[in-house]
Amino acid sequence: MNTPHWKCGADLVVKQLEQHGIKQVFGIPGAKIDRVFDSLVDSNIETVVVRHEANAAFMAAAVGRLTGKAGVAIATSGPGCSNLATGIATATSEGDPLVALGGSVKSADRLKLVHQSMDTVTMFNPITKFCAEIDSSKSISETMVNAFRHAESGRPGSAFLTFPMDILNNAVDSPILVPKSKFNLGGANNDAIKEAVTLLLMAKNPVILLGLQASYPDNALSLQKLLDICPLPIVGTYQSAGAIAQRHFPLFAGRIGLFNNQPGDELLSHADLVITLGYSPIEYEPSLWNHNNANIIHIDEIPAEIDLAYCPDLELTGNIKLTLDNLTQRFAKQSTSQITLSNNTRQVLEKIRQQRETLQQNSYFRQGSPIHPLTIIHEMQDIIDNDVTLCIDMGSFHIWLARYLYSFRARQMLISNGQQTMGVALPWGIGASFVRPSDKIISVSGDGGFMQSSMELETAVRLNTNILHIIWVDNAYNMVEMQEQEKYGRYSGVKFGAIDFKRYAESFGAKGFSVECASQLRSILHEAMAVDGPAVLAIPVDYSDNAKLMEHIDYNLII
Repeated sequence: MNTPHWKCGADLVVKQLEQHGIKQVFGIPGAKIDRVFDSLVDSNIETVVVRHEANAAFMAAAVGRLTGKAGVAIATSGPGCSNLATGIATATSEGDPLVALGGSVKSADRLKLVHQSMDTVTMFNPITKFCAEIDSSKSISETMVNAFRHAESGRPGSAFLTFPMDILNNAVDSPILVPKSKFNLGGANNDAIKEAVTLLLMAKNPVILLGLQASYPDNALSLQKLLDICPLPIVGTYQSAGAIAQRHFPLFAGRIGLFNNQPGDELLSHADLVITLGYSPIEYEPSLWNHNNANIIHIDEIPAEIDLAYCPDLELTGNIKLTLDNLTQRFAKQSTSQITLSNNTRQVLEKIRQQRETLQQNSYFRQGSPIHPLTIIHEMQDIIDNDVTLCIDMGSFHIWLARYLYSFRARQMLISNGQQTMGVALPWGIGASFVRPSDKIISVSGDGGFMQSSMELETAVRLNTNILHIIWVDNAYNMVEMQEQEKYGRYSGVKFGAIDFKRYAESFGAKGFSVECASQLRSILHEAMAVDGPAVLAIPVDYSDNAKLMEHIDYNLII
């Protein structure tokens, strides 16, 4: 068989992307990578031009989180690549599969101080799962295949490849490489599953702690089947949102993260057995929740990251779905009457039920301006249907949403708590729109986070993305402010000027809306939701209760 001839390495790069099933790439061209952009013109891959490289990585990461297949971002040499860094680090921390391709100076100049020379491999090594420079045209195919495999396997994350300019421009004889088999990981072994059942039946206060990988759709369905026959109390990290079904909501003690003062934290503090499912310590440090040295069963595709507060007694390592299915089958043979909730667990879950009921009844009646977070959440909850995908930025508003906005659809709510990166919401929403074109996309940010990626409103308008971006406005970096106030009794470096976000959105060609008081919120929110295309809604928010987010648990605290 004759080896295919490619007029340039860039053509082979693009053909490998096609073979991997890539539908779109996100990026900005430049002289060291523009040959790839030229080759993309003759492919079936859509080129999505963005306004900043970090946002290209965010968009690609959203595609990765929602599909399980790596999204692709492309940037040119020097600052083009360095601008990718925040998006690459965020994707690795959040477990989002992403492959980033960067240009670089020609091979002969790589050790010289020439225009846009930069050792990107050394820069990206600490924040990727796989990082390499293509040093030969003939290694393009095999290196790209391995980059995708690393990005998508185990706990997913980022891979980065840099292509010297001459590698992309020169002709090459090379086959397209297509892996002959998929990476198949079996479930945990039967002896470990049997031991897990024994430990669980012996426990007096068991709790399931859900992590990001629990919210992967197949894993979530298997979890729900397990809970049907083994109704255990559940807590989840912010990234686990959507993993449980609504029928299991009475067992759910809420999401935990950042401040160790939630009902889920109380449940964990009394637990004698914690079953972690698809959990990584970066989501919520074990030292914050494992004070009593509880027994731990670690269920994940990769071994546990051991520390003093997280040393599992048993690790069920393997395909999470298959492991859960095997556990379910094993429990089906047991007497479910042996699974009983302790008095303390039942009391905590009942207090949570009462709090949720009271919040539902009372939060809408908070009036005036600015508007209390619970009033905004009450109205947002009403529009979060199964045909909505929600992308949440970083800020104090993200704590309110993580604690009080509920979702029962796997990966319906994209939220960051690993790097806690500001500016992710709008680009995540644009990326999500490619995967879920029939969904209404809602992205939410504070005014500080929004202005870190607001230039992508132009991208959303150009693509006619069906996205509503909601801005919680307080003219400050409020999450920093509330923590400074708590620690020092004053704040520093957090205030900035006001922006007319309605007019700002309209200047991009998007629909702009603003709310002045709580009585307007419902009607204007629904009007903004009805827009077919990009829209922005600015809401003045009353953060006067933020200090209570950090106080010790009180089930009536913020009512």
